[in-house]
Amino acid sequence: MIIIDSQAVKNTCNASVESKGFCFYKATNGIKRHLAIDTLGFPFFTHCTRANVSDDAGLIEMFTLNIDYFKSKPIDIPKITILLDHGYHPEYLTQELEQIYPEIMTKIQFQLSTKPSKL
Repeated sequence: MIIIDSQAVKNTCNASVESKGFCFYKATNGIKRHLAIDTLGFPFFTHCTRANVSDDAGLIEMFTLNIDYFKSKPIDIPKITILLDHGYHPEYLTQELEQIYPEIMTKIQFQLSTKPSKL
């Protein structure tokens, strides 16, 4: 299982204009860190973008940069479950990733995490 999320954060004042953007959801001017971790919390993939890049676009970029990992996985083992929060759109991700690597969905599956209940 791989757990994926992103975080919009302010970056330093000496960062270039090209490297930062504005995240309307978090009202943050800076960068967005996209992180994929395993079930023990160890980083699997990381990727930084401008804060205005969507979670979906950041995940696609991160997977594109690391596509060799997925290409090297044998088909005869169980699929890797990718756990996502509700900021991601699995149907859109599936379409976009299949354009990059058509066999990727034979090796991974998306699962949306449950929303926390209000107690």
